[in-house]
Amino acid sequence: MKFFRLLTPFLLTIVAVLCVAPAAWAFCGFYVAKADTKLYNKASQVVIARDDEHTVLTMANDFQGEVKDFAIVVPVPTVLQKEQVRVTEPKIIERLDAFSAPRLVEYFDSDPCAVTDSVNLPATAPRSRAVSQEAEKTSDRSLGVTVEARFNVGEYDIVILSAKESGGLETWLKRNGYKIPRGAKQLLKPYIRSSMKFFVAKVNLDKFEKSGYQFLRPLQISYQSPKFMLPIRLGMINATTEQDLIVYILSPQGQAEITNYRTVKIPSNTNIPLFVKDEFGEFYKSMFQTVYTKEDRKVGFLEYAWDMSSCDPCSADPLTQDELKQAGVFWLDDNSGSNLPASPSFRRPSPRSNVFISRLHVRYTRDKFPEDLIFQQTANSESFQGRYVLQHPFQGELKCQAGREYKQSLPKRFEQEAQTLAKLTNWNIQDIRNKMKLSVANLTYSWWENLLSWVRLY
Repeated sequence: MKFFRLLTPFLLTIVAVLCVAPAAWAFCGFYVAKADTKLYNKASQVVIARDDEHTVLTMANDFQGEVKDFAIVVPVPTVLQKEQVRVTEPKIIERLDAFSAPRLVEYFDSDPCAVTDSVNLPATAPRSRAVSQEAEKTSDRSLGVTVEARFNVGEYDIVILSAKESGGLETWLKRNGYKIPRGAKQLLKPYIRSSMKFFVAKVNLDKFEKSGYQFLRPLQISYQSPKFMLPIRLGMINATTEQDLIVYILSPQGQAEITNYRTVKIPSNTNIPLFVKDEFGEFYKSMFQTVYTKEDRKVGFLEYAWDMSSCDPCSADPLTQDELKQAGVFWLDDNSGSNLPASPSFRRPSPRSNVFISRLHVRYTRDKFPEDLIFQQTANSESFQGRYVLQHPFQGELKCQAGREYKQSLPKRFEQEAQTLAKLTNWNIQDIRNKMKLSVANLTYSWWENLLSWVRLY
């Protein structure tokens, strides 16, 4: 009997078996590092390409174990046909993650004694881019379960179910080799009441072996529905800790936001001490946990919002048109809609080329997120990114008055960076100062006098 665990929060994944002064810098600086999903032990990822009522949803699998034990059950708003389901490559989700991840950038102070007639803006980073079928049917009907469709896509065997009550669906799943986690029956009820269908997929071992793939590929489904939502409640059944979910929403309009929970921007555009360059992953995890706790653990965070055609600074190349199509974008000018299923319910929108990406990060628990996520698209095309700044002091000789004033201003600047870091992360302020002294000590000899004066202040 296959044993289910919850794979990604969207899915009912039952598995056994997912620029001068700082304020004026805007978005520039030299890219140094990024805070991608590798920071988290388990960060489920979902890609939603949405225009009007048309949706292409890609679900990344973080399943670890024997592929024979893998299966998922996903509530979907409509019956899906084979043409509306496909597999795609994990590389696409990795690309979206890298492109939109919060990033660390650095600037280098210019010589304050240098005479210039123009504003000395920081340089920007270059843009890098077994029973009979009849007996089965009779048994299914007695449970109130209908098999609406059954087909194979890639290495997956897929069944689309409808159900009249959760007990019947639970029994059907058990009879077909799935062990439902305790509590699933109650959580299935609202989906059945709202007439949602159930997308059930498991691995066809013969096809998987012949495919030559070492890992399960993401599943991608296309459908038309006025519901712009992501079921997460069923993903909490077996959860013992907080769950991280990264949602990449691709739209021809602008930013996407959560409507039934607050969407807030992650703290950004702050100067932090130089030593964080070697600790950026720990910094971001601590900062996220701090602001998550401050917001009472019940908001969604916007980590990135940008037109997909550019980035500044770039932590990865923007996705190509072919890659965007693989990610589910169906409104591109070039052969617009060519990757949509040949389904009468899924019309092809008029040709367009704009793609806007919103990266939403939700950390959730059962008590703080009792409802599924409901989204909306907006016309807001304002750019935003989680961006953190390292500002390197000028290290040359300073013999002019402006240079002396600049040198005298550094202790205050360093202390402000320390205070900012402590506030963002809840790290101990004295530990931060001690680490900063070590990093500042790597500057040239002319800085020792300044360093010592700073040490005496604290």
